[in-house]
Amino acid sequence: MEKAALGAFIISILTFVLTYVGIFLERVHRSIFAIFGAVLMVSFGTWMSFYDMHDAVLSIDFDTIMLLFGMMIVVALFKETGFFQYLAIRAAKLAKGRPWLLLVYLGLVTSLVSMVLDNVTTIIIIVPVTVSLADILGISPFPFLMSEVLLSNIGGVATLIGDPPNILIGSAAGFGFLDFLVHLAPIVFLAWLLAQGLLLLMFRKELSQTPSNVSRLMEMDERRAIVDPITTRRMLATLAVTIVLFFVHELISLEPGLVALFGACMGLLWVKPDFDQILHDIHWDVLLFFVALFVIVGGLDASGVIGTLGGSIAALSQYSMPLAAIVVLWVGALASGVISNVPFTIAMLPILKSLAAQGADVTPLWWALAIGVGFGANLTPLGSAANVVIVSLSDSLGDKLTFRRWATSGTWIALATCGFGTVAVLIAIQIGLF
Repeated sequence: MEKAALGAFIISILTFVLTYVGIFLERVHRSIFAIFGAVLMVSFGTWMSFYDMHDAVLSIDFDTIMLLFGMMIVVALFKETGFFQYLAIRAAKLAKGRPWLLLVYLGLVTSLVSMVLDNVTTIIIIVPVTVSLADILGISPFPFLMSEVLLSNIGGVATLIGDPPNILIGSAAGFGFLDFLVHLAPIVFLAWLLAQGLLLLMFRKELSQTPSNVSRLMEMDERRAIVDPITTRRMLATLAVTIVLFFVHELISLEPGLVALFGACMGLLWVKPDFDQILHDIHWDVLLFFVALFVIVGGLDASGVIGTLGGSIAALSQYSMPLAAIVVLWVGALASGVISNVPFTIAMLPILKSLAAQGADVTPLWWALAIGVGFGANLTPLGSAANVVIVSLSDSLGDKLTFRRWATSGTWIALATCGFGTVAVLIAIQIGLF
């Protein structure tokens, strides 16, 4: 390797490592450090003539950004209607106050909502209702909150729009909404059953409490939770149209990002909300975070780092595709627990894309990556943005969710589901599903 090329190789790696360490330490907001890393990468790249602003712009996956932006608008329009609070209260009444059944029903509601909305919004919507229900029944909310965030991460793996890593993978690999349902939804369903069974076992002591005020719960009118029936009906129709378009987007040659923007525009035009409030509800920091990480990883690609890593995985996949899939799944799971699943996924995208460009069939590796970063997000409180949110909310409840408390349930759920995912991937490769 020439001296200049070696210098670019080393500088890009150091910039990447510095950025990811800064994100992990969380001394400043992760988006700020990601932007700093992107600026460093472009600055060093321009100075050393391996990466410039034009290359940086080309490295951004705008379909992913559009998909995130569009779904954020849909969520912003939906979240104030009270519809999901209605579902939670309805589930509690169906459980008739029995704690173990309440855990199952609330987990089911959370998982289903996570399949069509982002996990952070799902948790923010469901948690206050859960705490209120637990307070009425005189039982601890902790098992329910842990169950909701863990099952939210698992449920989100089933669809293209259920989890940010899936959005990234779908855009990079060219997978559509139906592809995720066919390949991952059956695995997620079985993993969900496994996780739910383990949660009932882990929290059997807390769930054996005799609830109080069950009659008060049964007297609640869930319909009063819907504060804006007209907007609720319109947004349900909008969401239904958007999901249908996701199913058929390949047939009508529309990118998923464009479908999401269509759904967002349909909702905005029909509901006519306060647009300033909608803009306020959009997670601009998340969008900037994604853009910055794309720019950083683009620098790694330009300096040759991605090609080197891709060669290693290519050699492993030629030796044994099942082994390569297992390595991708478990490295993705462990890395997600350390640096969060989104940064690691963005770092993996160009590696697998470069293999595909060389003619290798990397389809099993894409699905293994989705399972690894999705299920692995439950390893630690840092695994996903939803985890961080639930930890923050637990502080306000006076029942702090520490790493040690997380390890007694979340870590075991992650290891169990990743173990199951490993078996599922091997079977899927064997029978030709992947």
